[in-house]
Amino acid sequence: MHASDIGFVALIIAIVAATYVVFAAPIGLRRSIPQLVHSARNAVYVVAAMMLAAIAVLAYSLMSHDFGVAYVSRTSNLAQPWYYTLAAVYGGQAGSLLLWAVGLGLFSALAVWANRRKLEAVMPYAMATLMLVQVFFLIVLIFLSNPFERLPFTPPDGQGLNSLLRDPGMLAHPPFLLSGYMSWTIPFAFAMGALISGKLDSQWLKAARPWIIVAWAIQGTGLILGAWWAYHVLGWGGYWGWDPVENVALLPWLCGTAFLHSIIVQERRGMLKKWNMLLILITFCLAIFGTFVVRGGLLASVHNFATSALGPTFLSFLAFSIAVSLFFFFRRQSLLQSENRFDSVISKESSFLLNNVLLVGVAFATFWGTIFPLLTEAFNGSKITVGAPFYEKVNGPLFLGVIILMGIGPLLAWRRAAWQSIKRNFRWPLAFAILWAVVMLAALGIRNGWTLLGVSGCAFVFGTVVLEYYRGVKVRRAGAREGYPQAVAGLVSSNRRRYGGYIVHIAMLFIALGVIGANLHQKEQAVTLAKGESTAIGDYTLVYTAFREYRSGDSTIDEAELDIFKGGKKIGVAHPRRQTIDNQESQPTSRIAIRSTPKEDLYVLLAAWDDKVATFTIFVNPLVMWLWIGGGVFLLGTVIAVWPERQVARAAAREPAGAAVSKA
Repeated sequence: MHASDIGFVALIIAIVAATYVVFAAPIGLRRSIPQLVHSARNAVYVVAAMMLAAIAVLAYSLMSHDFGVAYVSRTSNLAQPWYYTLAAVYGGQAGSLLLWAVGLGLFSALAVWANRRKLEAVMPYAMATLMLVQVFFLIVLIFLSNPFERLPFTPPDGQGLNSLLRDPGMLAHPPFLLSGYMSWTIPFAFAMGALISGKLDSQWLKAARPWIIVAWAIQGTGLILGAWWAYHVLGWGGYWGWDPVENVALLPWLCGTAFLHSIIVQERRGMLKKWNMLLILITFCLAIFGTFVVRGGLLASVHNFATSALGPTFLSFLAFSIAVSLFFFFRRQSLLQSENRFDSVISKESSFLLNNVLLVGVAFATFWGTIFPLLTEAFNGSKITVGAPFYEKVNGPLFLGVIILMGIGPLLAWRRAAWQSIKRNFRWPLAFAILWAVVMLAALGIRNGWTLLGVSGCAFVFGTVVLEYYRGVKVRRAGAREGYPQAVAGLVSSNRRRYGGYIVHIAMLFIALGVIGANLHQKEQAVTLAKGESTAIGDYTLVYTAFREYRSGDSTIDEAELDIFKGGKKIGVAHPRRQTIDNQESQPTSRIAIRSTPKEDLYVLLAAWDDKVATFTIFVNPLVMWLWIGGGVFLLGTVIAVWPERQVARAAAREPAGAAVSKA
C-alpha cells in the first residue's frame, strides 16, 4: 500500500464520520437520546483526526518526492527548495481544497469541544451544519479533485511549483486566506443552530463571538499578506489592483467587519437582530462565493494559476447554502424582533448603523463590479471589464466615511447624545484634525483635497483613540493610584475587546495613510539606460552600473545594478532581477528592488535588457511602509481583542464613551 492510499482512506473515513454527524446529532436531540449526540460529538473529533492524517500524508508524499502521485508531480521537483516543496501542500487546487477541509475539521472539533457542556439545544444543529459543509468539501476531494490520485507511471522528476508561487509570501498568504474563508463556517454554524432550534437569545452570539473575531482576523491578515505579495512580486508598482480574486477575498471581511460592530448594538440594546443574522449568513455565503471564484476559474485573474472544472459544483453548493439560510431565517424572523427603537439620530447606535450601511455599500459596489463582466457577457455576448478607477471612485468616499465614523462612534452616548457632551467629547479630536490640515497646507504644501480630507480624518480618529485611552487611564489612576504603564496595561486587560478594538482602529489609520500616499502621490518613470547613464525621479538619482547573469539552484538570474543617490550622496544599491526557473521559461518572474523608509519606497523593476542597454520601470511610492506596519498593529489588536478575559466586573465596558469621566 502506498502512502497516498492511506491518505485516501483517511478521506473516506472522514466523509463517513461527517455524514454520521449530519444525521445523528439532530436525531439524538429530537428524540432525546443524549448518547447519540455524544457519539456525534466524538465523530467530529474523528473527522479532525482523519483530516490531519490526510494532509500529513500529502506532505510526506511531497517531501519524499513520490512523483507517482499526480499532485506531487505537478507541484514539486527535485531541485525545488524544501520549504517551497512543503508549501506545495496548498500550492495546487487539490491541496488548497484539502487545507480548507483540514482547517474546518480542526476548527469544528475545537468549537464543539469548547461548547460540549453549553448550548444543548443549539450545538447538535451547529455540528450538523459544520459537518454538512465538511461533507461537501470531502465529496469534491474524493470525486473531483483528489490530491492522492496516482499516475499510471512514476516520472523521474516533477514539473515544480508555479514560478509566481516561488516567493516567501507564498509560505503565509494562501494558508491565511484559505483559513479566513473557512473560518466563517464556525459562526455561520452557530447562527444556523440557533435558527433551526429557535433558541435565539444572546447565548449563541456569546459562543460565536470569539470565532467571529478569529475569522475576521485571519481573513484580514490574509488580505494584508496578499497585498504584500502582489507588491513584491507582480511588478506593477502597486499592492491592490481590484482583481476579481482580491475582490472576493475582501467581501466577507467587509461584511464581517459590519457584523462585528452591529452585534455591539444587539448586545447592549437588543436591536438589529434580523440585520445581524442576515449579515452572518451573507458573510458565509460570500466566503463560499470567494472559494467558488478562486477555484472555479469563472473570472480571469492574475491570481489564478490553472483552469478548473469545479465552477458548477461550487455554484450549486452556494445556491444550496443561500436557499437553506434564507428558509430558516424567514421561518424564525418573528423571534428576531428588536427590543428597543432608535431614540435619536445622534447616538452610538446610529453611528454603528451608518457604519454598517457604508461597509455593506463598499461590499455591494465591489461585488457588482466583480460580477458585472459576467452579466454583460451573458446578456449581450461581450465582456465589459470593470477597472480600478470604478472601485476607487465609488469606494474611496465610502471608506473615508468609515474612517471618520471610527472617530465619531466612540464619542457618542447610547440612546441620545446631549449637546454638552458632544462639545466636550469632540473638541480635542477636532482640534487635532484641524491642526494636521493646517500643517499639510502651510508647511507641506499639500493641495490635494482627498489627501487633506483623508489625513485629517485619520488625525481625528487618532485623537479619539488617545482621548479614550486617556480617560480610562485617568479613572484607573484615580482609583488605584497606579503608574501610567500599569494603568494602561490594566485598562486593556480589564476590557480587551474594547481597547483591543481601538488598537485595530489605529492599525486602520496606518493602512489608510499608506493607501493615501501610494494611490494619490505615486511617481512613475519608464527609462532605458546604457551603463554609466543616470535618471532622476523625485529626490533620487539612479546610475546604471552593471549587469550580470548567473545560476542559483534551478534558476537563471538576470540582474542589473544601479547606484542610488539622494542629495548628491550615495545611499544604497538596487539589484532588480528577473528569475527564470528551469522548465518554466515561458513564465519568468520579476524580483523587485525596493528601498523602504517610513516616508516612501523606491521601487525598481527590470523590464527588459540586451547587451547594450536595460529598461527599468521606477516608482516612488509614498508611505507604503505604513501599510505593513498597520498589518502588524492589526494583528496585535485582534489578538488582544479575542484573548479570553478574566471573569471580572464589566460595568466599565457597558458605559458610553466618556461616561467614566463624567463620574470622576
